Amino acid sequence: MTQPAFDEPGPAVRTPSHVRDIMIRPERFPNIWCPGCGIGIVLAAYIGAMERSSTATQKHVCISGIGCTGRAAGYLNLDSFHTTHGRAIPFATGMAVANPELEITVIAGDGDLSTIGGNHLIHAARRNVDINVIMVNNFNYGMTGGQHGATTPLGARTHTSPYGNAEAPFNLPYLVAAAGASFVARWTALHVRQLSAAVKRMMEIEGFTFLEVISPCPPTFGEFNSYPEALDMMQYFRSKAVVDPNADLRSVGVTARPEDSLVVGNFVDKRRESYQELLDLLRARASERRQ
Repeated sequence: MTQPAFDEPGPAVRTPSHVRDIMIRPERFPNIWCPGCGIGIVLAAYIGAMERSSTATQKHVCISGIGCTGRAAGYLNLDSFHTTHGRAIPFATGMAVANPELEITVIAGDGDLSTIGGNHLIHAARRNVDINVIMVNNFNYGMTGGQHGATTPLGARTHTSPYGNAEAPFNLPYLVAAAGASFVARWTALHVRQLSAAVKRMMEIEGFTFLEVISPCPPTFGEFNSYPEALDMMQYFRSKAVVDPNADLRSVGVTARPEDSLVVGNFVDKRRESYQELLDLLRARASERRQ
């Protein structure tokens, strides 16, 4: 039996496809993220950046770690790898060195990248490896129940800090910039256009690029800290976010004090030789010496 075309009348029931179905795996939807989670916004921003990128889709690779954000790679219809906890960056480093033509992006959470994998984060920035790192920061280990981590603001409550976190958190833009990253930015899940534009800019840069995305996590961090609904935290972003690309990075750490602002922007955008470029230079010099 011949089926009618989608826009022709007839008995056949056809489900219209989305313009981005080619970039995702629609058979895996709906996703597993909680209502109000910001990871879907980050995924959409990444897809939008890929669509506008000058790099062919088949050259893009996504690598993720473990946790809520780690599920992002499984929804993308491109070469993607779900790695072990805290090890997404070294996995990406190996791939980038082995095949410099690839546009490699790591998408993972704050617990994965800055707590368990923190050492890999600073050394990849120091080496200036040509990879893009998108850290979705919801201030806790969301998937495993809401434990505190290296980004939990001082005084914030979690399941493992019920009276308030007593550990000073990382100021991630300052940390990564000091380590030598070529691009450093922070946006929130509310700043959708700026977020996607920052990801696109990361893809244009030869070197280590880092984007921190502050994201709602209503069931765990939000519920413990007076943001039980995603809109509560979105309102916080709207009222407290200050765009300041020239901010002193020493002072942009996130706090749990409601009176403090949340500084966002593209903070660092500079050019220095990447790890891969230096490797090529050293190989060329070694070859000259052998001749």
